[in-house]
Amino acid sequence: MDYPAAPRQVAATEVPPPETGRALLGELEQDAGYRVRRSQGAADWLLLHTVAGAGILRGADGASLPVRPGQAALLAPGALHDYGTDPAAGRWRLLYSHFHPPATWLALLGWPEVTPGIGTIRLGTEVEVRVRQALRGAARAARLAVGRPELFALNGIEAALLWYDTQNPRRHQLDERVLAVLEHVDAHLATDLDAAELARVAHLSPSRLSHLFTAQVGTSLARYVEAQRLELAARLLEMTPEPVADIAGRVGFRDPLYFSRRFRTLRGVSPSEHRARHR
Repeated sequence: MDYPAAPRQVAATEVPPPETGRALLGELEQDAGYRVRRSQGAADWLLLHTVAGAGILRGADGASLPVRPGQAALLAPGALHDYGTDPAAGRWRLLYSHFHPPATWLALLGWPEVTPGIGTIRLGTEVEVRVRQALRGAARAARLAVGRPELFALNGIEAALLWYDTQNPRRHQLDERVLAVLEHVDAHLATDLDAAELARVAHLSPSRLSHLFTAQVGTSLARYVEAQRLELAARLLEMTPEPVADIAGRVGFRDPLYFSRRFRTLRGVSPSEHRARHR
């Protein structure tokens, strides 16, 4: 019986590191013949985010790491660069970012290492969409050369790293279902946000969402919603001349008197007193 031949590995050819400035970003679609090797690595950090297909990274210790859609690899300065398309997949679509991070980013670069100098993080759908948006926006900003393009690009890379950080197993990981609820609450503070509606957003039962939300956020769902409403109300009181009753409605309180009581309970002053203090 004849068996199909195993995919042939592409020989590595040494290539120099690119001239990056502070940041160099882009998106590639490569076939099975793609492979890059830099024995000494590079002086910058390199982020490789797989969009489709698959790639393979090879570590200095001989380990081979497949990277599939939704998975990213972060290569530290000086780490071996030996990566290319996974022959079994036949293609690799990836977003890449070479960058020199400011010191304030260092806490975002502590990814779990799978081989010396190479860390990886796998993302779920919700966060991965945001990472792709951030990296593509950063690459577009760098190409357009409007204003300060490198700073625009670095802002996009930082946003992506912050999203990766929410899924870093070395830190507190934000469940994507809780993220969906947080974003829904922020966008719909003026509407009725009952437990059943938010459970549908998370695709969970109300009781399961309640337990998960409290464990992730550190407060109950009802308290979080109320706190967000009162925070927005405080900003509106400070920055607009709108009547207190109108602000109450804008942040989801149907009864202005109840709004005033809850505002005083949690803020220590009435809405009118809060406004007077900030004028």
